[in-house]
Amino acid sequence: MIIGSFQDSKASASFQPQWWPTVWSLAPYERFFGKTMAVRWLFNSLFVSSVLTVTNVFFASLAGYAFAKLRFPGRTTIFWILLSTMMIPAQVTLIPLYVLMINVFDLGNTYTAIILPGIASVGNIFLMKQYMSSLPTSLIHAARIDACSEFGIFWKIIMPLAKPGLAVLAIFTFVANWNEFFWPLLVTSSNSMRTIQVGLASFRFAEATDFGAIMAGATIGALPMFILFFSLQKYFLQGITVGAVKG
Repeated sequence: MIIGSFQDSKASASFQPQWWPTVWSLAPYERFFGKTMAVRWLFNSLFVSSVLTVTNVFFASLAGYAFAKLRFPGRTTIFWILLSTMMIPAQVTLIPLYVLMINVFDLGNTYTAIILPGIASVGNIFLMKQYMSSLPTSLIHAARIDACSEFGIFWKIIMPLAKPGLAVLAIFTFVANWNEFFWPLLVTSSNSMRTIQVGLASFRFAEATDFGAIMAGATIGALPMFILFFSLQKYFLQGITVGAVKG
């Protein structure tokens, strides 16, 4: 893909691809940025992914702390009800959610329609609950003896201790929402509101296929994920074991 993005369209579409092109060219990138609203698409993806990352980290950490360390009536029942919703296929709720966003609330072609359904995830709540269960409860009791409020305990004690888990949660949430395609495709029809993934798909069928420009766009869309992965690789590896229990 990367090599094809530096070739002309004829070479990049060839059935015998050149693994090392004889002529390197930036023309595919010029055509991609010239024929599309690529900068706007990248901004939309960055904005949506960042907002959803912040909201998920905030709400999932609050809920995870409540389920892991607080004692209140119905805690176990509420937690299992939340977990049971993960067994409902996304396809089942897709049409009702679409009708709610577009027909009832009239939020088509808005950031709200893209962001609102994903501001909190049950999977992320479960991840933080499992992680915070491993934190020492004695620190919480000591803070309560010192008359610290529950939110003060959460903000000053739990959050610093939970930084590794929060980092993993933030990275996975950002990657998932950056690569999200189907929901932004459903709720946006305006070219200026598309994310980079939806924009690439629309550019694919805009006119005669320009494989070089398409590969240039795909490279641009994947570049933040490459940078994120290689710069924060240790957190990706931690994400495999976060929430695991000893057997």
